[in-house]
Amino acid sequence: MSISEKMRLFAEKSSWIRKMFEEGARMKAEHGSENVFDFSLGNPDVPPPQRYNEVIREIVKDESSGIHSYMPNGGYPWVREAIAVRMSEEQEITVNQGDMLMTCGAAGGLNVVMKSLLDPGDEVILLAPYFVEYNFYVDNHGGVSRIVATDEQFNLDLEAIERVINEKTKAVIINSPNNPTGQIYSAESLQALGRLLTKAGSKHSSTIYMISDEPYRKIIFDDNSVPSIFSAYRNSIVVSSYSKDLSLPGERIGYLAVHPEIEDKANLVNALTLANRILGFVNAPALMQRVVAELQEVSVDNSIYAKRKELFCAILEEAGFTFTAPKGAFYIFPQTPIGDDVKFCAILQEEKILAVPGSGFGSPGHIRLAFCVPDDVISRSAPGFKKAMEVAQRH
Repeated sequence: MSISEKMRLFAEKSSWIRKMFEEGARMKAEHGSENVFDFSLGNPDVPPPQRYNEVIREIVKDESSGIHSYMPNGGYPWVREAIAVRMSEEQEITVNQGDMLMTCGAAGGLNVVMKSLLDPGDEVILLAPYFVEYNFYVDNHGGVSRIVATDEQFNLDLEAIERVINEKTKAVIINSPNNPTGQIYSAESLQALGRLLTKAGSKHSSTIYMISDEPYRKIIFDDNSVPSIFSAYRNSIVVSSYSKDLSLPGERIGYLAVHPEIEDKANLVNALTLANRILGFVNAPALMQRVVAELQEVSVDNSIYAKRKELFCAILEEAGFTFTAPKGAFYIFPQTPIGDDVKFCAILQEEKILAVPGSGFGSPGHIRLAFCVPDDVISRSAPGFKKAMEVAQRH
């Protein structure tokens, strides 16, 4: 066989999101795109802010010598400084450009962090339901994932986390607002997690990192807010991107920041910078670094997602689904009326509705629905959801 056995197995278990996206392409070709209700992929459809268009047009006019040259592997210092100013306000602590690196999206940033922290066999705690690629990112760098469920409302279960921490535990990845649930972890629960990690680190004579994946930080609803991770725990790292709040997922531009008082900071930042280079990223895209530096106080029109959230929740409630309304991001994660979430997704497909099984996020018995689609797609899906529930209840 030409490919590695590991990659063959990974391909067989590859993301349910992509499988459903590909199934959607097939169905749209067969039935017409207007007749398929595709809620499978978190691909933001709200246009970037007008200010983005103005900035990028202006920047591409720059013909200065060396404008497309290599730069420090961590990114332009002045770009990091611009982001650090905004992060200092968010995190309620002074962040400097030396605490930051520009990355190829949050995914690139997470891989840089895993490369820098993990020795073979080190364990990383993932909180289910979790973004499907986390398992792969941990494995990429020799780590082992330990899955811990959140509670019925998708909040942190500190007792469950404490039970799995051991001498091999290196990090906990949190994602808030969460993909796929839209839950936001409270400041109190994060501070309690910080105390737990401090206590466990002391017990095992180790440093356990809290890694916060925050690409949905600015997409929040109903006067909710996203607490500061740096206020909760000293040994924390924030990873984020502009894929969602500026609707630029294809541009692969993100960043990471370490707590200004994190242990052994100089060595950690050096390791992160080296990892950014030797993983093959070298540096984040130069053009997009220059663009986002000018857009720190700008984001997409959040009211569009808020309206869709209300619309979708009303449709699902009318159809009889049980769910926790999302506080942020653009997903709903309802329970399935039958235990087999994959089978229920097949029932939905009969109504030309595409959803992602919760099994792919480590939480079977649920489905993920992405509402980054036009309003009328959500509205016209209502009869199909109601019919699917009726069919499922007869099984």
